[in-house]
Amino acid sequence: MIVAIIGIVFTLAIAVGPVMSDVEIPNYEVVKSEGDIQIRKYAPMIIAEVQMSGKREDAIGDGFRLLADYIFGNNIANQDIAMTAPVQQQESTKIAMTAPVQQQSAGNYWQVSFVIPSEYTMDTLPKPVNERVVLKEIPAKTFAAITFSGTNSDENVKAHEKILLEYVEANDLSVISTPKYAFYNPPWTLPPMRRNEVMIEIQE
Repeated sequence: MIVAIIGIVFTLAIAVGPVMSDVEIPNYEVVKSEGDIQIRKYAPMIIAEVQMSGKREDAIGDGFRLLADYIFGNNIANQDIAMTAPVQQQESTKIAMTAPVQQQSAGNYWQVSFVIPSEYTMDTLPKPVNERVVLKEIPAKTFAAITFSGTNSDENVKAHEKILLEYVEANDLSVISTPKYAFYNPPWTLPPMRRNEVMIEIQE
């Protein structure tokens, strides 16, 4: 009986993880591909970002909770207000999930960000209620990226960051940012089926 239950849970984890991760991802063009490493040109995008202090793994969890609070309704929806209306109306709007959740070092802080669905512009995007959530327009950029599975532990992330940095150096690519970490799957996805990435912005 216990074996059967474990089997069902295992099957559901395999099935549900990828389904829940089937969401919009940032638009990019693959310029070059070599094994698990790609050179990508990303289109302009809008992100919601928070700055968190502390350990990397704690920062991404706490940061995601703030971002999730914003996209699941803690925002002020843009409203057309009639000129004769004496009172403004404000309502909360849910924003669709996208992937990945991104994390990048910024001095003593971690920048944790969420890519806004492409249907929005800065004019139509609901404004956050929490002042810690900042909306930013990001111009087109070029990244070297390595994709890997497993957990988002420091050991796993740093091991693949090292591989990517060695590739960047071997190919004489000019680095213009600190490494950015991207995690695409919900936490219940089995580690072998997760998509994680380390990305480094490079000079085109």
